[in-house]
Amino acid sequence: MLPISDGGRPRGTVPVVNFALLGLNTLVFLYEIGVGGFGFLFGADSLGSSVFFLKFGFIPAELSSGEPYRTVGPGIDIASPIPTWATILSSMFIHGGLMHFIGNMLFLWVFGDNIEDTFGHVRYLVFYLVSGVLATLSHFAIDISSQTPLVGASGAISGVMGAYLLIYPNNRIRTLIIYFIITVVNLRAAWLLLIWIGLQTVQGLLSIGVSDQVSTAFFAHIGGFVVGVAVGAVYKMFPRRPSGPAAGYWDGDGYGREPQYWRGRRID
Repeated sequence: MLPISDGGRPRGTVPVVNFALLGLNTLVFLYEIGVGGFGFLFGADSLGSSVFFLKFGFIPAELSSGEPYRTVGPGIDIASPIPTWATILSSMFIHGGLMHFIGNMLFLWVFGDNIEDTFGHVRYLVFYLVSGVLATLSHFAIDISSQTPLVGASGAISGVMGAYLLIYPNNRIRTLIIYFIITVVNLRAAWLLLIWIGLQTVQGLLSIGVSDQVSTAFFAHIGGFVVGVAVGAVYKMFPRRPSGPAAGYWDGDGYGREPQYWRGRRID
């Protein structure tokens, strides 16, 4: 299932941070094509892309041992120019291929703008980065000896999705379904996101003990999603009047007329 667009609450601001994140991920991906060649787009391995992943991807064994890798094979230099802890951040902007990149950017495009509009630009950026860091640490906790570099923005994006589930569960998401037939349906955000995290959880449990043989960091997705749900729950505890048309309020399904009261009793 791939989300295409969402309906519901109109944005009150331009999602400049979300655009910047999309742009930065795209620039890094273009650089990856430069070092890996066009075959990289279709999953072909290359020395250039492999070295790039080892330098800037997050390798759990490096953090747990305190010893960064410096060479591999016949003297190939893979020493990272940044500290091991910093690869937790750099890995969030690297993708392993075309479909990995397109999938993550679609999810960020669909879910990120409303969360940025809700949290504000600076808080959204902090939330995104913290979600990504904690998602990566969730992956680390499952297999601290893994030597496979972790790359991808999906941990941070999972945090955005978790917050979206709590704040906008009734929004309709146009979703591309590819399963025997190809079709587009409108799903409630709650259904789409719950199905998605359910699949991640099942696959994550099945991958325990063989994480180095699995190409998807399911526990990074789960960890990021849990962070997003927690932040969304805190936000819901302190409701605010959301931005929108001056004469309306957001009731979860759309803008309506402001409730009217007389002597403390609602009269509409």
